[in-house]
Amino acid sequence: MDKKLTLSINNEVIEGAKKYAQSKKTSLSKMVEAYFKTLIRSEESNQKTTPLVKSLSGVGVLPKDFDYKKARASHLIKKHK
Repeated sequence: MDKKLTLSINNEVIEGAKKYAQSKKTSLSKMVEAYFKTLIRSEESNQKTTPLVKSLSGVGVLPKDFDYKKARASHLIKKHK
């Protein structure tokens, strides 16, 4: 069941959002609804973290000067050789 919702948003943001929605062939209402659904799912998935995952969080310690972009690029080069 759909229900109306009134929001106060800066006019420039509204105009930009309308143009974006139009370019994606959707409505502003559908975009806002999808955004809220994403927020809700994100919150729910954070709450479902298992005790095992929580216990492993922070176990790996990287050096202060670790460059993750360089490490990722190196890994991908090796992987796709």
